[in-house]
Amino acid sequence: MELNDRVRAYWDADAATYDDSPDHGAASPAERAAWNAALVRLLPAPPSQVLDAGAGTGFLSLACARLGHRVTALDLSSGMLDRLRAAAGRDALPVEAVEAAAESPPPGPFDAVVERHLLWTLPDPGAALAAWRAAAPAGRLVLFEGLWGRADPVEHLLEQTREGVRRLRREPDHHHDRYDPAVVEALPLAGGTHPDRLVELVEAAGWGPARMERLRDIEWARLLRQPPAARLLGVTPRFAVVAG
Repeated sequence: MELNDRVRAYWDADAATYDDSPDHGAASPAERAAWNAALVRLLPAPPSQVLDAGAGTGFLSLACARLGHRVTALDLSSGMLDRLRAAAGRDALPVEAVEAAAESPPPGPFDAVVERHLLWTLPDPGAALAAWRAAAPAGRLVLFEGLWGRADPVEHLLEQTREGVRRLRREPDHHHDRYDPAVVEALPLAGGTHPDRLVELVEAAGWGPARMERLRDIEWARLLRQPPAARLLGVTPRFAVVAG
């Protein structure tokens, strides 16, 4: 089975329970408001043509559409897009869903390209970033990412500790299963995404000088949802890389 087919099958299976994890959405009004503030601050003014690459069940797509943008949601997984379409239909939001690999976006042109936690699961992140630039030649790129995995040793230790606490509290896992080790081995960012590496990839793909900011309001809103003892361990640092 081709790598993309294996990745697609994983996310098709994950779609049924993906939104059950509080890490995959905005489970509180404060967190939704913090995400809205980040989108208003970082995206061009609405109505803009926005491509949401790796849209999944539609977290960013739906938020952008509510803010008045015209959104095209791109994802490899039909299962994920089915859930996105259902959510968009419930809220009467005009989101166009396109089933394709991240490195094969619609031609556009788009005013902005956004993604959230997608790059780690791409076999060639640089090629995807270059394809997005071709689809938005005069547009803006906004990557929403987090410092996780082995990208930073201190954060990795904290992440392991937070996972241990989650298991002790018998909270559900974030996904239905883990990637096959052979798939992980084929993904260059599967071990974690360090900001330095992302900035290098963005600039090498032709987006011009990158800018970065820490998403502290989103972190704070998420921290407020944690039990008091768990707050001492913090939450995964989140940041945005912006270019164009």
